[in-house]
Amino acid sequence: MINGKLIKCMILCLTLTLTTLFATGCGEDNGGANGGAKDNKFINIATGGTAGTYYPIGGAMAEILNNSIEGMNASAQSTGASVANINMLQEMSVDLAIVQNDIAYYATQGTEMFRSKKIDNLRAIAALYPETCQIITLEKNGIQSVSDFKGKRIAVGAAGSGVEANARQIMAVYGITYDDIDVQYLSFGEASNALKDGNVDAAFVTAGYPTAAIQDIASQSKIVVIPVDEDKADTLTKDFPFYTKTVIPAGTYSGVDVDTPTVSVMAMLITTDKMSNELGGAITKALFENLDRLKAAHSAAAAINKEGAMKGIPIEMNGGAKAFFEK
Repeated sequence: MINGKLIKCMILCLTLTLTTLFATGCGEDNGGANGGAKDNKFINIATGGTAGTYYPIGGAMAEILNNSIEGMNASAQSTGASVANINMLQEMSVDLAIVQNDIAYYATQGTEMFRSKKIDNLRAIAALYPETCQIITLEKNGIQSVSDFKGKRIAVGAAGSGVEANARQIMAVYGITYDDIDVQYLSFGEASNALKDGNVDAAFVTAGYPTAAIQDIASQSKIVVIPVDEDKADTLTKDFPFYTKTVIPAGTYSGVDVDTPTVSVMAMLITTDKMSNELGGAITKALFENLDRLKAAHSAAAAINKEGAMKGIPIEMNGGAKAFFEK
């Protein structure tokens, strides 16, 4: 018969063994956005619609990270772009996102579409390239200026999107409100089809040029790129510091043989404070040491460079990314 002391000893040994195994299992690092440079890392990159600029550039970013960082498993996914991407970062369904700098500004300030949900934990990796506010119509529609929009069917971007905010702000400096137009909340691809089918008279697109959706229209119909006049651009840049003046060069789109003045915001790559500085620095280093691959993905990426990577950033930067640019 086993005595009491032996039973107590056996129970104690078993308890210590199980405790050790449990502690060892819980101590394993499963990677993710908080992992260091040597851990397995699963990174989801939020981009935009397949007809826009974010999607191909985000795909190239995933490829670069997979090839450059040990243990990296990055993938890019098509999304509703800037506003949706920031919401996905907050939900922790993605780890990196490409967004417009104005939308990041609205989120951290609790204004515009983020009026009821101010977000304090966004962190910038880098500014990328100008996102140009492009206003497109067909020549046969007879529209030459935003002033001509009254009574017209205008595609202003998806409801609550960055494009929609740009459209509203640009029209406002011309004295045009949504009460003056037939508002159509359409994405890039939807607006393109609507223009071709004659279901809208003009459309706003905010993206690096040339934009695939606009190229598609220009390949089938004579288009007009509507300018933002210099005095109106001056007002916009004064009222909204994230805007800059831009000129879309003649020949950017088939049949458009004149330079077109307008305004731009900046595309940015962002994350949250959940990403470690170590991983943020590794991602930044990988991307900016492989810019040729980014530039091959889309012509808009030609404007990405280390010298401009901290310009136009209205939010706090990831510490590792900042250290990389300050070397």
